[in-house]
Amino acid sequence: MSKSLFETAIETLDRVAKMMNLEPNILAVLKEPERELKVAIPVMMDDGHIEVFTGYRVQHSSVRGPCKGGIRYHPDVTLDEVKGLATLMTFKCAVVNLPYGGAKGGIKCDPFKMSKRELENMTRRYTVMIMPIIGGRRDIPAPDVNTNPETMGWIMDTVSMFEGRTVLEIVTGKPPDLGGSCGRFEATGRGVMLSTIQTLKKKRCDPEKTTVAIQGFGNVGSIAAKLLAEKGCKIIAVSDVTGGLYNPKGLDLDSILKYIETSENHLLKGYQKKDTETITNEELFLLNVDVLIPAALENQITGKNASKVKAKFIVEGANGPTTTEADSILEEKGAIIVPDILANSGGVVVSYFEWVQGLQCFFWDVKQVNSNLEKIMTNAFDSIWALSEKEKTNLRNAAFMIALKRVGNALRERGIFP
Repeated sequence: MSKSLFETAIETLDRVAKMMNLEPNILAVLKEPERELKVAIPVMMDDGHIEVFTGYRVQHSSVRGPCKGGIRYHPDVTLDEVKGLATLMTFKCAVVNLPYGGAKGGIKCDPFKMSKRELENMTRRYTVMIMPIIGGRRDIPAPDVNTNPETMGWIMDTVSMFEGRTVLEIVTGKPPDLGGSCGRFEATGRGVMLSTIQTLKKKRCDPEKTTVAIQGFGNVGSIAAKLLAEKGCKIIAVSDVTGGLYNPKGLDLDSILKYIETSENHLLKGYQKKDTETITNEELFLLNVDVLIPAALENQITGKNASKVKAKFIVEGANGPTTTEADSILEEKGAIIVPDILANSGGVVVSYFEWVQGLQCFFWDVKQVNSNLEKIMTNAFDSIWALSEKEKTNLRNAAFMIALKRVGNALRERGIFP
């Protein structure tokens, strides 16, 4: 049985803490989330029966500031998964030096089998159930798997109705008309692109001679694909839950993106074009490409398939897509892994920008947003790369070393109440 995401996150913490000689007291605090909330969400379904969904909100750490993290809707959501994601969020925020701690939320459901009205009712009820622990200065949710700007609009409206005022800062990832930031929707995918290009620069690789395969073609994967193609990279394979598409000469991304605008649940299934063949997700991982971007769910590259992965660079668009065992195998093979807490941090960086704009009621243009995002991510990447070379360790260890130092310093300086 594979380890849970939380177990994997704790393994990483233990390993890096040992490398840093981190005080045991600091590690003990960081290995346990501050707060875990489980809620039952009754929803009147369209046929008149009541379905009770299980939801979670976990706050891992508020030592550096308000908690921050997305909300996902998926049939496989568990408390351990949400705890693991919240833990990773603490270190993701720290690695790009945002004044946030980590949180995460989720509802165990299948959103593709629910109507829009059912999803809205579930979202609003869940919001009320977690309202005691969220807030613009306490815990700020955002979109994640199978949630989007519309979902965030429902959450903002629900909280605003209870408070009797418009609460812009309660969530990020909102539609621009509701106080969302320019560039937020593309931010995670843009961050993946920036991390990929920085890696290619460090290894003196020409983007125009670089082939890329992307697992997961939702918000993150599709935007990363589009932006990397604009930089000259050749996207030869993409996939989603329904399967993948492959063309060694390069996919026609424009036609694929146009297709999923109107396809059922915005999925790749049914797309056809000359010279483009269908492949499985498993086959995509084994393609002979320069860059592999897992941008779907956790635990996708494992001890079972890692030895067959041919990519030189793996840029983690998803959270926790590579298991600890796979990490070791890939490192032995000489692959460079850009870890999730750096590679996909673009979303939380622009969420921070959105939060600041909401608090100030003063909004930036997209040029300012993208420029500041690139500056923060490039600085973080350079720091991690330099520490990796100095300590002769991989990028994941270096990223966690920087993040752990920042979180540990904050905990040490605040002390333990009482």
